[in-house]
Amino acid sequence: MTRDAIATASAPAALGPYSQAIRTESLVFCSGQVGIDPSTGELVEGGVAAQADRALTNLTAVLDAAGVGWSAVVKTTIFLADVADFAAVNAIYARFVPDPPPARSTVGVGGLPKGALVEVEAIAQVR
Repeated sequence: MTRDAIATASAPAALGPYSQAIRTESLVFCSGQVGIDPSTGELVEGGVAAQADRALTNLTAVLDAAGVGWSAVVKTTIFLADVADFAAVNAIYARFVPDPPPARSTVGVGGLPKGALVEVEAIAQVR
């Protein structure tokens, strides 16, 4: 099995010992992205909607670097620091995903890296 690390400067560098994504012959596994601006290394200001937009923009950059796009995404997981933010994040998410949208889970968590409000990960199919 081929297992290649994917990295792009258009998304934040990994905060620990992991890759932005791993590409195999058939799938791309994207690590979770939070609302960090890759040029500053800081969370964007503006609350959960701004962070969701930045996280999804970062995830788009990782997908692009892997040679796939949102149309290849088959599963996403959204992690929310506050489940009450579901509707706001859902509205931003809907702007990024194609029709039909990928399968998805949304999970409330006790905390996210750097105090982020939202994190999004994805699995895409290589075509």
